[in-house]
Amino acid sequence: MPNMNRNMGSLAGRTLVLAFFALFFFFPILHVVRGGLTDEAGHFTVTYVMEIFRNPVYLAGLRNAFAVALCTTLLCLTIALPLAWMADRFVFPGKRLLTAALLLPMILPPFVGAVGMQAVFGHYGAANMLLEALHLVPKGGGPDWFGGGFAGIVLIEALHLYPILYLNCVAAFANVDPTLLEAAADCGCTGFRRFRRITLPLIMPGVFAGGTLVFIWSFTELGTPLMFQFGRITPVQVFDGIQEIGDNAIPYALVLVMMTAAAALYALAKLAVGRQSHAMVSKAGSAARAVRPSKGVALLVAGAFCAVVLLGTLPHIGVIGLSVAGRWYQTICPEAPTVAHYTAALGHGWTVRSIRNSVLYASLAVSLALLLGVFAAHAIVRGKGRGRWLLDVLTMLPLAVPGLVLAFGYLAMTRKGCLLAFLDPVSNPTILLVIAYAVRRLPYVVRAVVAGLQQTSVSYEEAAASLGAGVTTCFRRITMPLIGANLIAGAIIAFSFSMLEVSDSLLLAQRSVYFPITKAIYELSMLYGQGQALAASLGVWTMVFLATSLLVASSILGRRLGALFRV
Repeated sequence: MPNMNRNMGSLAGRTLVLAFFALFFFFPILHVVRGGLTDEAGHFTVTYVMEIFRNPVYLAGLRNAFAVALCTTLLCLTIALPLAWMADRFVFPGKRLLTAALLLPMILPPFVGAVGMQAVFGHYGAANMLLEALHLVPKGGGPDWFGGGFAGIVLIEALHLYPILYLNCVAAFANVDPTLLEAAADCGCTGFRRFRRITLPLIMPGVFAGGTLVFIWSFTELGTPLMFQFGRITPVQVFDGIQEIGDNAIPYALVLVMMTAAAALYALAKLAVGRQSHAMVSKAGSAARAVRPSKGVALLVAGAFCAVVLLGTLPHIGVIGLSVAGRWYQTICPEAPTVAHYTAALGHGWTVRSIRNSVLYASLAVSLALLLGVFAAHAIVRGKGRGRWLLDVLTMLPLAVPGLVLAFGYLAMTRKGCLLAFLDPVSNPTILLVIAYAVRRLPYVVRAVVAGLQQTSVSYEEAAASLGAGVTTCFRRITMPLIGANLIAGAIIAFSFSMLEVSDSLLLAQRSVYFPITKAIYELSMLYGQGQALAASLGVWTMVFLATSLLVASSILGRRLGALFRV
């Protein structure tokens, strides 16, 4: 009887999660597909999709989106892979502090960092003013650091996303069985040859997992191109086409092409990596010991970490500088320090209301994500049958499907005459924003709870059931207290990143009274005069908030924090 009750509870949990995903994950995607592949009479057509490839403007947008994603992924790989290898292999001064500092870029949304980077590397920014002061360039003749916006987008996104790839690579190196490396060395395979022929094939699944997430994220990133006013890219073209969503099928086709391209590239990369995958007999039975190199090598390694940390915090420095500068134009350093921007930001009509809105949206989203995540995780770990792996894959899908696609799908399925028209975000986006945030952050909750359940013996639950405790009582009084720390950590991460969600907020919040904090930052940055300083002041608040959240979550989960950012 206890097993039967537990199985019925698991089935109910699966049903709830599957119903939610059917309505708010697959249904909006279906609307996008149908809108791009049907004409006004409802007949199947590929005319609109073909128009995307015939129109040079849309084709250029796709090329630019692909180029941004490819360059961002390669730059992240160039940064993350060597650092992960050095962190795994060497002991060096300040290792614990420096490896933790590598995660600092994650505390600032990239589109906010773009404001700070423009202050540092703009045409009349601090970098060019320094070059002029050193007489290395003529007055007003400094270089265009951002290459018309493209280079700036790639740099900002790479500096924000490389920690995700780094976490995946570190985990992959940790799972390499050191006995394989020792056997290779005994056979004369050492140095770079051993890395290329033994280590690299073994870590490729981890590299692929992190690289795929980085590629899809940067391929569909909306906020950063908007900040650089780089309109020749697909996400911005989709954003500009929102007003035509009811009368024009081209925006649907554009989103469909973007979604299909992301899925196809994922499948091709998976196929390529799968053909070269190598299985170990087991995961590392004993951890490889990091070696103590010579003093010179140790200092070089520490210097490499310091250089990346400095580069990664440049956007943060720029944002903080803008927020406290009375004047920062054609000067090397901010001048006339002031806190007036913070006062003005908090006094602006959008700011306090946007913070209140974001707290409301994120709190409701976390509650929903916790409800679904606990059901899903319990079914995955404790459930029976073949459907567990499918549920596990399903709950991870939001990491692979662009948020821009889902947000556009929500707009499509709530138009007048559609099934969910009563959720129209133009009148009130609260419900859709809560659902969108919950869907996007559900994987973090599921991973955190799964980790807790895997480390908790099922014998406690079985003992309680044998004494007559029902499924609900057993879960509430036995399981929940045992996985409480994981629930708190997952909730903190989900809440923090929901507060700073970009694509959903920019597309779904269309009236100032409902602006979340990210939409308020974007709108403030567009204002003349003190607009960017006000946006920077609000950005500093988000940095402090997210840094505190990650610190608390890290203290709870420890080294398992990285599992939340892996696919």
